[in-house]
Amino acid sequence: MFLHGYGAQILSGTWETVKLALLSLLVAFVLGLLGASAKLFGNGVLRGIARAYTTLIRGVPDLVLMLLIFFSIQMGLNEITDMLGMEVVDIDPFYAGVLTIGFIYGAYFAETFRGAFLAVPRGQLEAARAYGMRSGQVFRRVLFPQMMRFALPGIGNNWQVVLKATALVSIIGLTDLVQVTQSAGRATSSMFLFICVAGVIYLVLTSVSNIVLWWLERKYSAGVREAQL
Repeated sequence: MFLHGYGAQILSGTWETVKLALLSLLVAFVLGLLGASAKLFGNGVLRGIARAYTTLIRGVPDLVLMLLIFFSIQMGLNEITDMLGMEVVDIDPFYAGVLTIGFIYGAYFAETFRGAFLAVPRGQLEAARAYGMRSGQVFRRVLFPQMMRFALPGIGNNWQVVLKATALVSIIGLTDLVQVTQSAGRATSSMFLFICVAGVIYLVLTSVSNIVLWWLERKYSAGVREAQL
């Protein structure tokens, strides 16, 4: 057989990778919004925390950060369980991967959203307030939709990187696409074949993502394009 009977395991590893990427994207998206809001609208303390967060994350390699965060969390849990006299709790590699990747790429999303917020014309926000909208309404109805139009190209790039960064999680024990294909390659002495299979699957996932992102860009830019005609 072409995949030497590892087809089902590769499919399961691919699904694990997709779930990991989507949940990590959600965490990064939320942290990015919080970070951008803190930099633009927060007080001095919040701005300082947001700057330190983005500076630290963007200055240290992802692999190093992943190992530091994963083992720091595990060491912290071990200390807590020792203090309480409980059994050692092992971190689930999947949720550890979600939190770690989301935390890392939240810094990149923060910069993407900050630039998008600044690109929204201030006059539109002032007009919304003049109509009597509260701050929450201004954000939901005016600022966020406009910001998304400017942020989508950056979000697309960050999503592609997040998707490919899931390959790093195999080092903390998650049975994802990379780990499955590596195990299959070692067991069958066909490492090149299975690495190529992993590469093709990642290429398919990123290609599908490009289609979705193209549709989202058309959706958020529809009114602007009509106005330009």
